[in-house]
Amino acid sequence: MRYQKVFVNAIGYELPQEVVSTRSLEEALRPVYQAIKLPLGQLEAITGIRERRWWPRHFKVSDGAILAAQKALDGLGLQGSDVDVLIYAGVCRDFFEPATACRIASELGLKPDAAVYDISNACLGVMNGMIDIANRIELGQARIGVVVSCESAREVNEDSLQHLLQNPDMPHFRDSIATFTGGSGAAAVVLSNEPTLGRSHRLLGGVMRNDHQHHDLCRWGVKRLRQTVFEQFMITDAINVMKHGVTLGLKTWQALLLELGWRNERVDKIISHQVGQSHRKSVLNALGIADNKDYTTFPMLGNMGTVSLPLTAAMADEGGFLLPNDQVGWLGIGSGLNCLMLGLEW
Repeated sequence: MRYQKVFVNAIGYELPQEVVSTRSLEEALRPVYQAIKLPLGQLEAITGIRERRWWPRHFKVSDGAILAAQKALDGLGLQGSDVDVLIYAGVCRDFFEPATACRIASELGLKPDAAVYDISNACLGVMNGMIDIANRIELGQARIGVVVSCESAREVNEDSLQHLLQNPDMPHFRDSIATFTGGSGAAAVVLSNEPTLGRSHRLLGGVMRNDHQHHDLCRWGVKRLRQTVFEQFMITDAINVMKHGVTLGLKTWQALLLELGWRNERVDKIISHQVGQSHRKSVLNALGIADNKDYTTFPMLGNMGTVSLPLTAAMADEGGFLLPNDQVGWLGIGSGLNCLMLGLEW
């Protein structure tokens, strides 16, 4: 994928007010730790995540998405009626149907002929949405597009905690480690064909690779407990997700360098999906990228799924980490396994 007239003009984001420390989660899991004879502190030691955010109970993810999108549009002096396409790309949705994008579009005031729909692809949703909008812009089908997402980790964490308390053994604990890395947040990315709109950053192109034989390594869904009672669950084979994910990531990175004509040492910065410290170290080592080229948010915000990468990019920009003319790689990987990497000129 190569683009000539697509720009990332703004990234808006919203974070919940409630801060949940890893220590507090481990205190809640104290009976489990005692049963499997582990000292408290293991979760933070393994993941490097000290805290994350949770939305209030019964919070609609569309509300978070609306806030993030409105911030992004306001920063550019745009209104909803200026938007040609709006994509909601979160794992979490208000309902199975209609598309969560519909309520967001209604609240933002999109015009009747705008394209409004959801995209779902695990943690890659926002990046897939960006590609969809970029293709429309490149083909002349759209001038301005917004991809937005909001993720909520509260419900699956609370359900998993109760399930683990009822099944306090090492296999259940191991399968739940990735669940407890989850965080909550919302992000919106505005793309257009306008290089002078806001502080625009050119989207150069990207590549996709998959290893779909590993589709069962991470599963998040809803299961029926009895006739009218359901609970969320997440089961992750974290060791094999990292092992096969790093292998796939290396193949995708090599393909990105070839596609864009980049050399490894000339890539100035990267923004990657935020998982945890072991994943970060393994990916950077495999790709041959120095630590100082990477920006992290997982220690304070955890893994926010589709929101993690764009929100991290926004914070990196605000903090002066991303500089004008930087060659920036966005490195995304999601369960399935799917990998998508983008190159931007900041």
